[in-house]
Amino acid sequence: MSLITSTEMFKKAYQGGYAIGAFNVNNMEIIQGIVEAAKEEKSPLILQVSAGARKYANPIYLKKLVEAAVEDSNLPIVLHLDHGEDFEIVKACIDSGFTSVMIDGSKHSFEENIRITKEVVEYAHSKGVVVEAELGRLAGVEDAVKVSAKDATYTDPDQAVEFVERTGCDSLAIAIGTSHGAYKFTGEPKLDFERLEIISKKLSGFPLVLHGASTVMPEFVAKCNQFGGKLPGAMGVPEDMLRKAATMGVCKINIDTDLRLAMTATIREYLTNHPEEFDPRKYLAPARTAIKDMVKHKIRNVLGSSNTI
Repeated sequence: MSLITSTEMFKKAYQGGYAIGAFNVNNMEIIQGIVEAAKEEKSPLILQVSAGARKYANPIYLKKLVEAAVEDSNLPIVLHLDHGEDFEIVKACIDSGFTSVMIDGSKHSFEENIRITKEVVEYAHSKGVVVEAELGRLAGVEDAVKVSAKDATYTDPDQAVEFVERTGCDSLAIAIGTSHGAYKFTGEPKLDFERLEIISKKLSGFPLVLHGASTVMPEFVAKCNQFGGKLPGAMGVPEDMLRKAATMGVCKINIDTDLRLAMTATIREYLTNHPEEFDPRKYLAPARTAIKDMVKHKIRNVLGSSNTI
């Protein structure tokens, strides 16, 4: 088994009414936890690398770790660039062996977004790589993505149709109320399912993507706060909403914050309870297990992708 694209993966997900988990990776333990979970659940995977991860870990290390995961697990895995800022970054990832890339032109005008995305699509397709684009802007902060609430905009359904037709992108990230980071809502969580339904019908059979879709699981927030963290009021997307979205044309759901919380909460607890320990393996091992257990839960109960390979 080698790295694959998401084309067939998304076709099966769309027809089956489930979504593929796109998990952000930053180091070996995170990758191992995610992959072991998917292996036990018999689920395909998208492992994605953000600008922050590329800066932190060096892209070649992450790519080799993902390749090792493919060899070890024999799972169908996509290596995806998350939020590629410009053509140069996307091209570098394509040339280094990524099988899927995202070009995020959402901060630009509609026409400029189309121009940039089309340029990326033409290059990527010539190399056999698939392209995710974005239309509409999510609020929140995550790595290099910083958008204020006043600058956030929901995706226009008619523009979505025109955008896909003119760019030739392979999937489209839309804005229906999710946001990046751990503070997604200040009041009652709400997604615009009416808008999602319209977009899905207009783009019948076309795979949609939800960014900013971590649940910000309360048990991890509570554990972080219990052991010295300060995350008052952190709130994510309820799992039942994500499961519903997966039956409405959303084939890819991005999860990052939940991984960070699972790892950090577990490390905080371990170091508090074992202040004498200084061996990173002692606290990273339970953190890796926490990620595995959390990802298994997501695959089975939220994404619905268990036993699909």
